Amino acid sequence: RVQVDGHIRKPAFKVMAGMVLTWSAPDQAASILEPSARQLNILYEDDWIVVIDKPPGLVVHPGAGNTRDTLVNALIARYPDMAAVGSRERPGIVHRLDKLTSGVMVAARNREAYYALAESFKTHAHERIYLAVCYGRMPQPSGRIATLINRHPVDRKRMSSKVKTGRDAVTNWQVERVWSECTLLKLRLETGRTHQIRVHLSDMGHPIVGDVEYGGSKRAHALLNPILRSCVRQITRQMLHAHVLGIRHPATHEYLEFISPLPVDMRALIAKLDEIGG
Repeated sequence: RVQVDGHIRKPAFKVMAGMVLTWSAPDQAASILEPSARQLNILYEDDWIVVIDKPPGLVVHPGAGNTRDTLVNALIARYPDMAAVGSRERPGIVHRLDKLTSGVMVAARNREAYYALAESFKTHAHERIYLAVCYGRMPQPSGRIATLINRHPVDRKRMSSKVKTGRDAVTNWQVERVWSECTLLKLRLETGRTHQIRVHLSDMGHPIVGDVEYGGSKRAHALLNPILRSCVRQITRQMLHAHVLGIRHPATHEYLEFISPLPVDMRALIAKLDEIGG
């Protein structure tokens, strides 16, 4: 869509003083998000915010390969005015969960709420507690992981804490349940970096059960209990759940806390671990 002196040039073309650049904007109608009829589990809603219990497998916002069946598409179907809130591609979204992570999320329904919540997440002025089933036993009952996080030097789709430069990432963890080969952890985030919990636990040597990107598959094959080994091989996503979200309401500044109960698949795994003592 860009021309130099009336001609289309290759990307490597060097622009010089005196040349005239012209361009045409893409058809705006083609960028409008399509509403989706997907039903959402709404934990709370008012004119400012909506709090959702996101199921595993639901993508938060449109991206390559998925432009229709996302949380954003379902939100603008329910709240059409949200389409003008924040980013055009991901309206109302101030934080996100991975596709295969379940749990509680908040979205903004107007611009004032959007900027207030975005600032809150930027400064980490909120409470975020996760539950995860990981492999192995932790070295002590609780701890704090503080590292840098950045893109993996080889696999750019992954993140890593074994880097020399990056952004600060802090995760506090506490043991909730212990079995012979797995542990249930409660994790509180001080920061909210991409894949933070998954990276931290993997780099500690305790990847999350079902997390194929960060070592979960390798550990699944190494399990000693054959019943547990067969069980976890059937798991299709990381056993990570956003359990608690605490925020200040953008209008009233009242502290609100929302809880998402453990989903069916994580409850089933815990029940199996209790049954076999895994």
